[in-house]
Amino acid sequence: MRITDTSDLWWKSAVVYCLDVETFMDWNDDGVGDFAGLANRLDYLAELGITCLWLMPFYPTPGRDDGYDIVDFYSVDPRLGSLGDLVEVIRTANDRGIRVIADLVINHTSDKHPWFRSARASRDSPYRDYYVWRDEPPEDEGAPVFPDAETSNWEYDERTGQYYQHIFYREQPDLNITNPAVRDEIARIMGFWLQLGLSGFRVDAVPFLLETSAVANGSELLPDPHEYLRDLRTFLGRRSGEGVLLGEVNLPRDEQETFFGGDEGDELTMQFDFITMQKLYLSLAREDVTPLIEALQSRPAGSPDSQWANFVRNHDELTLDKLTDEERQEVFAAFGPEERMQVYGRGLVRRLPPMVGGDPRRIRMVYSLLFSLPGTPVLFYGEEIGMGENLDQPGRMAVRTPMQWNEGTNGGFSAAPKSRLRSGVVEGGFGPAHVNVTSQRRDPDSLLSFFSTLVRHYRNAPEFGWGAFGVLPTPSPSVLAHTLTLDGGQVVALHNFASDPAVVPLTLQVPEGGGVLNDLLTGESLPLPEDGRLELPLGAYGYRWLRVVSLADTRQY
Repeated sequence: MRITDTSDLWWKSAVVYCLDVETFMDWNDDGVGDFAGLANRLDYLAELGITCLWLMPFYPTPGRDDGYDIVDFYSVDPRLGSLGDLVEVIRTANDRGIRVIADLVINHTSDKHPWFRSARASRDSPYRDYYVWRDEPPEDEGAPVFPDAETSNWEYDERTGQYYQHIFYREQPDLNITNPAVRDEIARIMGFWLQLGLSGFRVDAVPFLLETSAVANGSELLPDPHEYLRDLRTFLGRRSGEGVLLGEVNLPRDEQETFFGGDEGDELTMQFDFITMQKLYLSLAREDVTPLIEALQSRPAGSPDSQWANFVRNHDELTLDKLTDEERQEVFAAFGPEERMQVYGRGLVRRLPPMVGGDPRRIRMVYSLLFSLPGTPVLFYGEEIGMGENLDQPGRMAVRTPMQWNEGTNGGFSAAPKSRLRSGVVEGGFGPAHVNVTSQRRDPDSLLSFFSTLVRHYRNAPEFGWGAFGVLPTPSPSVLAHTLTLDGGQVVALHNFASDPAVVPLTLQVPEGGGVLNDLLTGESLPLPEDGRLELPLGAYGYRWLRVVSLADTRQY
């Protein structure tokens, strides 16, 4: 099996790791994580096999929205370090084969940003049209993103007597991308960070970025908002031939395809697959893979260069908004029955291990599935050791807790008093005394060791990132059997969502001259009958990765 050089499409087979510098490692013990701490933990990420590091916002911020309210797009929050410290992290990561991308937050600014301070000072301000103003809010305004904190997407500004739009918090006034000056500024922001060594961006809340219907400041509406997204992709291509735009697009399938750019693939490079994630949890709750299969088979084909980003957990609430009300209640009942575990009526503020009662079989099955799905796996820091959440923290902060390095004070994240930490450390059975990097590094049977194994075999199997996806029929609704085929090579992945063992009958195509099945995770070799028919046992929450190998192929591994 051979594939051509695809280094410029590195994201097709990347392993992405998302972290917040503030909560990863505090090197000067002031209670806030910093770039010096991250630099000293890059070897850990390299050992794990990470190939792309995604940094959550590190820009100067008043902290209303955990860093997503930005006062300077061209700098680093001084609590985290300096531009020099960031560049050193990028250089060190690159030396270890890890690319770095960062959040591109261009929907809005902080209301403390100099642009907005000027804009709200006078209607004649040169920055007035950087934002969206109206004399009265529209009658058909959409629902607030944060219904617990906001009742409207518009805020009245007494000084200038108009309302400004804020799809998120009122402290985050929306930028007006119909203004050419704003679009030029966004290009300068991208160019600045690319010049400092970033390999691309995770683009925050992309659909809101392209929303132009509420603009009424005299700017000419964009006739095709997606043309602007294509412009961003073109600009990225000019500045970096292998740069990536990883977009947050939580929309129905037909609209997701539009954000890829359809068959041309000239808009977002990658998108998070929110629909598959939500159907995964529904399948887990039911122990029935049917919803998950439906989600995977509903993916639009699009361009062969486009890619889906798969995830089990991200840094926000675990949204279930694309499920029906009845389906959402099923997931709530199974994994978040208490009111404090739910948020906004649409999501959960929990991590997977506590949701499944810490069952190591179920946890490992889910992450085996994540790495074997067609697309690119994206991890949220702490998943590799099985961290839990802290439900005493408000909303999304429940899962944005300090990384647990050892069983010592604050999990080894910081020696500062707990009162100075940005977020409370996880407590109880998923706290540092029971879940930490140091103890798992010494244990070959730990979850961390299991993740290292998954990463290694995923990276050795290009079928996962590049292969054509297919589903094999099974008699059990609890078993997903799927194939990934590339250049004549094929991998078969089996996953049992049930607590009962299963026997999976399969019919596989036998290579000319005969073949065998190599178990990629255990190294076991299984005979493949001449007719391709066989039965494979799966334990409770069992999983297997099997490669079909020709007996004549001397390149078996």
